[in-house]
Amino acid sequence: MTLQPYKLSFITVNYNGLEDTRAFLARIENITFSFSYEVIVIDNGSRQDEYALLKAEFPFITGCYSSANLGFAGGNNIGIRMSQGEFLYFLNNDTLLPLEADTQITEMLFFLEQHHEVGGITPKIRYMDPPDMIQFAGCTPLTAITLRNKQIGYQEMELGQYEQNSEIPYLHGAAMLIPRRVVQHIGLMPEEFFLYYEELDWCYRINRHYSLFYYAGALVYHKESASTGIDSPFKTYYLTRNRLLFAYRNRVGMTRILSLFYLVLVANTSKMCSFILNGKWKHVFSIFSGTRAAFKLFKST
Repeated sequence: MTLQPYKLSFITVNYNGLEDTRAFLARIENITFSFSYEVIVIDNGSRQDEYALLKAEFPFITGCYSSANLGFAGGNNIGIRMSQGEFLYFLNNDTLLPLEADTQITEMLFFLEQHHEVGGITPKIRYMDPPDMIQFAGCTPLTAITLRNKQIGYQEMELGQYEQNSEIPYLHGAAMLIPRRVVQHIGLMPEEFFLYYEELDWCYRINRHYSLFYYAGALVYHKESASTGIDSPFKTYYLTRNRLLFAYRNRVGMTRILSLFYLVLVANTSKMCSFILNGKWKHVFSIFSGTRAAFKLFKST
């Protein structure tokens, strides 16, 4: 990963999300940027080669179609290997940049150039619907044992209350701007997680050497619903497995033991009881299988 001509590489991963990615690319195409950039789209095992369709419509993009779904980290890692930018801007394909993105990104790049101790920043994230509702304006640290924390500004209406940059323990996976030099130092995203917790684990690795910041002067809109998300056994499995895997990888000694005991005996048990009461037996099985899979992964971590 040597330094190449572009100032910035936009990297996004598409998975059966053609319409969202079209909108994402159309917005980039309609903004005149004052810096050199490239746009990398990785189609991560969609049912059809959506990269080819997008390339025909947006010739300025580069990327590829992966016949296998490599997960969030795996798809982004392909993008990292293909990228040539000095800075890497990881954006979910269901995000939209604001029309003022040129000024905002230029300011973020300047911030990173002036602060080499900073390893990455996340802008303010607001929902697309409603557009004045905040999704992310920073976060508090995870507690040592329960892995709980608070996402600052979550589902609050925008009133200008979070206009100061602040140091945070991790970046939001929907929008992460990271210098290439940091990726060269820390390494690629951990692919063991496949889905959920991978960017959190990556940020913890980065945070051992660099600080991370919420950047209040920039904005990204996220199409993720502000209402209750899709509740699937697939999601339950990976959340269960990866929460345990994250605790094992990022806690040590007695703190690790207590965290694992809490997650298995308290958090998982509580969730299983809730699923049983609601007759969601597939979710109960997902917690069992996710827990078993996590302990198998401990041996190889």
